[in-house]
Amino acid sequence: MAFAGVLADGDIAAALDGCKDAGTFNHKKFFTTCGLTGKSADDVKKAFAIIDQDKSGFIEEDELKLFLQNFKGDARVLSDAETKTFLQAGDTDGDGKIGADEFAAMVKA
Repeated sequence: MAFAGVLADGDIAAALDGCKDAGTFNHKKFFTTCGLTGKSADDVKKAFAIIDQDKSGFIEEDELKLFLQNFKGDARVLSDAETKTFLQAGDTDGDGKIGADEFAAMVKA
């Protein structure tokens, strides 16, 4: 599992279970349930690196759509509405993507 050593499998499973139905994803609830909110800045950076699939230094909209699959391969894809809400929550500088600092701020918010 990609998050081994960073997050507990049980916490990830609980977080995924909490948003398994379309339209139920809430990033704050997810980050809290999976335990990422309470992690060190270093662990949050590790999580960012896993989610930044193309290693561009940013999490773009297409990567956000597949966000849950980083935690479990067969997790659902986020809906367009969920993806846009997630992006708006994290993209504080308005460039259409989430940088590492923006991600860290969103996780800790």
